[in-house]
Amino acid sequence: MSIGILGKKVGMTQVYDSKGVLHPVTVIQAGPCTVTQVKNNDSDGYSAIQIGYNEVKPHRLSKPELGHLTKNNLKAVTHLKEFRLEESELKKIGDILDVTVFNEGDAVDVTGKSIGKGFVGTVARYNFARGPMSHGSKNHRAPGSIGAGTGLSRVLKGKKMAGRVGAKRVTVKNLSVIKVDKERNLILVRGSIPGAEGGLLVIQPAVRVGK
Repeated sequence: MSIGILGKKVGMTQVYDSKGVLHPVTVIQAGPCTVTQVKNNDSDGYSAIQIGYNEVKPHRLSKPELGHLTKNNLKAVTHLKEFRLEESELKKIGDILDVTVFNEGDAVDVTGKSIGKGFVGTVARYNFARGPMSHGSKNHRAPGSIGAGTGLSRVLKGKKMAGRVGAKRVTVKNLSVIKVDKERNLILVRGSIPGAEGGLLVIQPAVRVGK
């Protein structure tokens, strides 16, 4: 896993690139993130760094959370995330990571929590066809049969039924970085990303899969 940073979704807009092409982009306010812990092969069996994001007042954290940070004289943060790295890529505790870890034209993977839609039926959840909408029909949006009443006499696992939609961890891959604004800690990526405005995001270099 390559090094990445944490951020928040600001919203969507449109921008022109240097060639005059208009791109739909999502604006992400990313970092600055502080390195809060460093792990190596000798002490932990693998090499990684942990970064913290979203500075808050100390009373917002529990004593264990606050103790983890204050033992290294770090400020209180609400979000922690670990990234596995090679030994040669490890940082030091207290180092700052910002949007400069990315450049225009880079491909990134963005992970967030999708917007929750609540409990919905099979028509909305799986695009099931409706029943007759005429007067007298008793099957407008009902799911229909969910299994035989004889033989198995049970509902098979994996049956598509009504249930909760959204509020899950979603990753959108290979998004292009259109612009990096260091002064305002902003990254503009082409396309949409999961989650509502203000939602926490993980932005990291795209994982290239060999052919």
